[in-house]
Amino acid sequence: FWFQGELCILFADTNVGKSILAVQIGDMISRGRVSSPHVSKGVSAASEDALPDGRATDTLTTDSPPLKVVYFDFELTDKQFESRVAMRDPLGDGYVAHYRFSHNFSRAEIDPETNELHGFKNFEEFLNHSLDKVIVEQNADVLIIDNLTYLRDETENARNALPLMKYLKEIKSRHGISILALAHTPKRDSAKPLGRNDLQGSKMLINFCDSSFAIGESHKDPGVRYLKQIKARNSALIYHSENVLLGTVEKRDNLLQFAFQGTGSEREHLKAEKHDPAKAELMEQIKEYFEAGKSIREIAELVDISHSTVARQIKNMGLKP
Repeated sequence: FWFQGELCILFADTNVGKSILAVQIGDMISRGRVSSPHVSKGVSAASEDALPDGRATDTLTTDSPPLKVVYFDFELTDKQFESRVAMRDPLGDGYVAHYRFSHNFSRAEIDPETNELHGFKNFEEFLNHSLDKVIVEQNADVLIIDNLTYLRDETENARNALPLMKYLKEIKSRHGISILALAHTPKRDSAKPLGRNDLQGSKMLINFCDSSFAIGESHKDPGVRYLKQIKARNSALIYHSENVLLGTVEKRDNLLQFAFQGTGSEREHLKAEKHDPAKAELMEQIKEYFEAGKSIREIAELVDISHSTVARQIKNMGLKP
């Protein structure tokens, strides 16, 4: 999903699990563990970074060495984050048995109450400076940003998306780091497969990143999520629409995380489209005219819709001349 040295974007709808997965990824990279879905136990990791019970999670794989990870959390408060990495105290209002992160994993946040820009012209310049400063101070190898909206108020057009992506690519190259940036999807048709157009904002975000993947929600099995690769430069797309990675969110070792359970076809988990008799009749007409040898423009005139819509429907039906 994400190669070392890449600027990668992970996007999904709200409350699907972007932050949960991002923390899990950061935790794994900070430990440098090598785990396999085929081998549930046994890892190569420093003892100080072993999980509390000494076993490895089999939910993710990484072949990187232990790297210094800084997680910029612009979404959750301290208490919200704590609820995901500890157990509720049955005798009180607090939390106990906190998950033990590696010393290579750091979480950073901006004080939401601050009005002090320390001499910078605007909040954007102050935030950019803060990112640079933390990367240097922490000697970071990996940067996870949760999420892109916080870095720029508006990413829905090229005018705002282009400077944002240029800035992220610039700090990636200047510091020699890997960046994972989280982003939202706008309101979308859940009967359609996840794709490039589902990233909130301009296509410029996808065009400028090195790789991208998304989390979808199953409408067949409540609670099931799936991961799908959207873009890859350094490898073939492995987890495509016919081979999405399936999983559920659960707490293991007091860390809320994804547990993956094989692969499947994305279409099996999409929301079923409502049957529309009028649309079905129109599709049948288009098919008959097309098979009779009529051109797309001729069909468009006969059924009284645009030729681009006719062409799209012909493609969706898999018809070939």
